[in-house]
Amino acid sequence: MAPLSRTTDREGWRWEEVASEGGSEPVDFFFGIGSRYSYLASTQIEALERETGCTVRWRPLYSADLMRLRGRNPFEGPAVSGQYEWSYRQADAAAWADYYGVPFREPLGLQMDPRFLARACVAAGQLGALVPFCRALFQAIFVDGPDEIGAEECARRAETVGLSGAALLERIEQPAVERELEAAVEDAHAKGVFGVPSFVVRGRMFWGNDRLVLLRHQLRKLAARG
Repeated sequence: MAPLSRTTDREGWRWEEVASEGGSEPVDFFFGIGSRYSYLASTQIEALERETGCTVRWRPLYSADLMRLRGRNPFEGPAVSGQYEWSYRQADAAAWADYYGVPFREPLGLQMDPRFLARACVAAGQLGALVPFCRALFQAIFVDGPDEIGAEECARRAETVGLSGAALLERIEQPAVERELEAAVEDAHAKGVFGVPSFVVRGRMFWGNDRLVLLRHQLRKLAARG
């Protein structure tokens, strides 16, 4: 497979493949920074890359934007099934965290704007620290548990991964950030993504943290074919 090159155009940032030998299998990871299952899946990315030789491309988005494109939101109104009840999801996420051996705390009462945080992730990516910053925010939301995560906390977390907090907050307000966020949602929708986390490899979509086992199986099959 081809390695990856990041380029820009007037529509914002996008990923492209560049033809050459010896590259790894690219996998798009569409995630929401406020999604418990996105956090859980993120804790397995390094192992997935190590075990399969793939390259995971982190694609932050705001899932409510994706649901608006689809014309339905299963989280609005009464739970459409038991799996959407908060008590079930909280217990299920805790069970997965225990299985993975990673810390997890339900962010009860946490004040945050998920769309602002998605913009912060995109901004961090444009400044060259997408993955470290996203990991830092996941840590804040699902492990550390502050009362509020807004601009001040984003700036503080940016400093911990080598970014200037002031530069991050300035970049968040740039039109290119909004364009990239919108482009990610449109790309996800075009690829058949309907929720987060979702992984896409060679046009095939795997939805949910619990589909990682199937994604790993698919990547191993692709590697075996050469």
